[in-house]
Amino acid sequence: MVTSEPATQRFLVIMNRYQEQPHLLDPHLEWMLNMILNFVRSESSPPSLVHLGFKFLYIICKVRGYKIFMQLFPHEVADVQPVLDLLTRQDPKDSETWETRYMLLLWLSMTCLIPFDLSRLDGHLESGGGKAREPIMDQILAIAKSYLVVRGSSRNAASVLVSKFMTRPDVKQKHLADFLDWSLTTISQTNDQLLRDIVVLDGALQSLAKVFKHGKRDDLLQYAPTVLQCLEQKHLSESSEAMLRKLGVKLIQRLGLNFLKPRLATWRYQRGSRSLAANLAMSQSTTATSAVTSGLESQEQEEDYDIPEEVETVIEHLLVGLKDKETIVRWSAAKGIGRVTGRLPKDLADEVVGSVMDCFSFQETDNAWHGGCLALAELGRRGLLLPSRLTDVVPLIIKSLTYEEKRGACSVGSNVRDAACYVCWSFARAYEPKELEPFVNQIASALLITAVFDRNVNCRRAASAAFQENVGRQGTFPHGIDILTAADYYAVGNLSNCYLNISVYIASFPEYTKAMIDHLISMKINHWHSVIRELATKALHNLTPQAPDYMATTVLSQLLPMAVGIDLHGRHGAILACAEITHALYKLEKCTHCFAFIVRFCLLCRGFGGELMRPAMCGLIEKLSLSKMPFKNEPVIAGWQWLIDDTIKTLHLISSGAKDGIIVRAAVVSALSALCEEYYQAQAGQADSQIQGRLNVLVSQYIEGLQSPQMLIRSGSALALGCLPRFMIHSKLKQIFEGLQQMCTVSQKEGSFTEARRDAVKAIAQVCTKAGVCANGSPDSALCSENVADVYGTLLQSMNDYTKDSRGDVGAWVREAAATSLMDVTVLVASSAPEILSPDLVKCMMCCLAQQAAEKIDRYRAHAGNIFLHLLHSTEPAVPHIPHREELLSIFPVETTTSLNWNAPSEAFQHITQLLRLPHYQYHTLLGLTVSVGGITESTVHFSSQSLFDYLKGIQNNCAALLQFGDTLLSIFRDNLRNDRVVIPFLNMLNQMLANSCFEIFTTQEKYFEAAFCGLIQFQGEVRKKVLSQLLMLLCHPFPMIRKTTASQMYEMLLTYDDVIDPVVLDDVMTLLSDANWLSDMETVRANRNQICDWLGVPRPQIVGKVTI
Repeated sequence: MVTSEPATQRFLVIMNRYQEQPHLLDPHLEWMLNMILNFVRSESSPPSLVHLGFKFLYIICKVRGYKIFMQLFPHEVADVQPVLDLLTRQDPKDSETWETRYMLLLWLSMTCLIPFDLSRLDGHLESGGGKAREPIMDQILAIAKSYLVVRGSSRNAASVLVSKFMTRPDVKQKHLADFLDWSLTTISQTNDQLLRDIVVLDGALQSLAKVFKHGKRDDLLQYAPTVLQCLEQKHLSESSEAMLRKLGVKLIQRLGLNFLKPRLATWRYQRGSRSLAANLAMSQSTTATSAVTSGLESQEQEEDYDIPEEVETVIEHLLVGLKDKETIVRWSAAKGIGRVTGRLPKDLADEVVGSVMDCFSFQETDNAWHGGCLALAELGRRGLLLPSRLTDVVPLIIKSLTYEEKRGACSVGSNVRDAACYVCWSFARAYEPKELEPFVNQIASALLITAVFDRNVNCRRAASAAFQENVGRQGTFPHGIDILTAADYYAVGNLSNCYLNISVYIASFPEYTKAMIDHLISMKINHWHSVIRELATKALHNLTPQAPDYMATTVLSQLLPMAVGIDLHGRHGAILACAEITHALYKLEKCTHCFAFIVRFCLLCRGFGGELMRPAMCGLIEKLSLSKMPFKNEPVIAGWQWLIDDTIKTLHLISSGAKDGIIVRAAVVSALSALCEEYYQAQAGQADSQIQGRLNVLVSQYIEGLQSPQMLIRSGSALALGCLPRFMIHSKLKQIFEGLQQMCTVSQKEGSFTEARRDAVKAIAQVCTKAGVCANGSPDSALCSENVADVYGTLLQSMNDYTKDSRGDVGAWVREAAATSLMDVTVLVASSAPEILSPDLVKCMMCCLAQQAAEKIDRYRAHAGNIFLHLLHSTEPAVPHIPHREELLSIFPVETTTSLNWNAPSEAFQHITQLLRLPHYQYHTLLGLTVSVGGITESTVHFSSQSLFDYLKGIQNNCAALLQFGDTLLSIFRDNLRNDRVVIPFLNMLNQMLANSCFEIFTTQEKYFEAAFCGLIQFQGEVRKKVLSQLLMLLCHPFPMIRKTTASQMYEMLLTYDDVIDPVVLDDVMTLLSDANWLSDMETVRANRNQICDWLGVPRPQIVGKVTI
């Protein structure tokens, strides 16, 4: 049975594929069951095989469902005793074989259905020893009771056994009353706060619920009042256990159904028949038949039918269950309401409907709303919600489709909206189109609003499914098929797509336009979640072309009070909405309609602060500037400029996190750029002379901000300088460059302000782009031959920023920005004045990009690699002086600009290692490969080392190329001796190259690689002596782990290179290295080390005493 677990897992995987459509198993269930039962019944089968068979049966039963699967069990008279005996031999406490007990209980349940009196199976009750044998009926009852009080799934199967067993005619006469008495005693005496009692109570409630479900009303009616009284005294609705509350509701509804006669309500609403044949027969029926049916119905309605008083108690408990805090309890209560109401007279049923509608009060919690929706869906599905009630019900469902309540930092109500969609789905199937026709527009608009604008993806998909059901069954929803094509189940899965694209398409149909706009204004721009507010405002921008006049006259006037209200979220959303709508109206040339409103609005919106409002106000400033509002030289412009400047100065105070800081900075920069372009120039490219002095002060203020001790202020000032138009920086370019360069250089040495350096590097390229290039121009007005070297020097220096902090390699942000800036500046210079680009500048730039394209981080490697290819293949303009251009073009053909995936190490390194054969690129490429080959990421190490070794194998016979590679390798080591970022991966890479015999040609020479010792033991002469001396010193290092690692490495070294020491002492040395405890005290370790020194003939290292001054 060693292979039982893999077999079980394989079978489980196969069966789980049928979870969604288990009925596909039906043709195969019988033969699978019979085959497994053959093993179970065989006397030669060991117990382990029997348990394995039942485990397989349980897997099938779990997928198909026990109600279907248990019907296939053989249930003849001959099966009763074997199953009973097998179940008796089981240990209820064995946790490994619970599947066996579960399936045996289900099997025993089926054998209880035999149509013979069980007493006939007892035969002679005296056994061979004269001892009386217990009757089968008593044995089954004892087993059922024993398993009702155990933990696990066996308890559920035991309740099924009780329901089948206790409802037998012969059993109910003898044992039903006693069993009910035992169950009620158990319920009364248990404490629902104790874990053991909870298990017992669960079993008793389950068994009672199933007995009252499957038993005959005439047999159980006499006991129902007593059971109901016991449940009322137990107060299960107040229990802390959800399962007990659910079972309580389940049992109460079964009691209610026993109190009422089984009858099909003649007053219920019926929409045809589910059977096509029945529908055809009904259509061919005669008028006489209709008259007879009508007479019978009226006679039945007039029949005096007394409703027991207990029914009122039952309904009251079910209504309380609708408001329970757990979904499973509310769902059970809703189904109970539907079942009980179906047996009530019309007037009483209407009262129940009214009580359910009371759940939709704003004093009620979201639990009550959810339970009410489930109950209405059940009533509608069963035809118990008459069309006359739709006038009252539909508005409640419309409210439920948008129900949401804020709770702290989140909200509740998604389950209510989902249930409301279920109600709409059930109504589509329950009512004729003529009944729902007055409410079609309301329901369709509400469902589409939920399908497109709901925050929860499950609700959007539920609304889409409900809309589809209504389109298919009602056929009266406007433009239903067209909308379904765009807003199907999968399309509504993406929230941004819903708000920005699908909503525009739906709003193109006039029936839905204003409803969608009104919903966004009333429910979404004041939403608690900022992402929803922002998407809602963008959606309003996109919807403006559908109803521009409505937006200009009605919507903007509604937004004004919200923008100055006390609700922070409402103010934020209203301001963003005003900005987006105004800009959209400007595009439609309808901005004149809202000019008066905008003037009033701008006067009211001064003085807002905080990380939420300042970006919104900056967004408003940007959109109004882009909309060319005639505010030039107005006081409001000075207010806007003050808001922008104050936001930059207080960025460190209003930004609670890195993401917030980025959002605020981006909003400020966009607003400043649009404001300057629109209101600070007299004509194109010339500053307004009236405010020239103020503009100079503004630029100087931003330059001073580059020296701020606050990182965010530095960053904001740098980005502000980068966004200023050319007429503002025309005579200040030298100061700006000096400020940005100093900020990059000084802060890089300090290792701080990484984000500020990144933004300064971006600003340098932006300033160069705004100022333009003039070869012989002034360095104070353009990028020219005098300052181009300084600009490139700063950017190239930033390409070597490897700052690290607790967040990791944050210098990568600077390197990424520097690579982008180098590309922008180079393309700009190459197109305007290529003569100022010296060969040295281009060479350094391409080498730095090659280094970054060979490093280990996929994202930055891809970024640098794409820029390298862009500059190499750029033709308009062509970048001059690229070293080895022809060779590079052969390595990187033009198609690699689109086909080469730099993110994939398997593709990138096989190309980049080819640069090692180009002298100008060898040093930087190898430096980048060093951190990749010697890194820790498995895929990167594998593909980079493989590509490097392939290159080295290709030059094994070229002594000059190998010597040049060795010299480059030594240069990298010398240049980075104190740089752990390079040295550690360098040694790892060197170890791999030595292990792969990459320098086999030099193994007989001793003048190479004297700077490193780890892994150089294969080199003869002085190199080997120095390596041995260093390793033996490390065997007595103060750190125990270093001693242990050194001993392990030496052991592996001697296994690899068996010619290092004399074979006579080789075994002794290796034994001592492997067996000695190198973590022991220093005296013991030193003695072992000295022994090795003596064996190897190496002088013992001497302890150097400290010199006392």
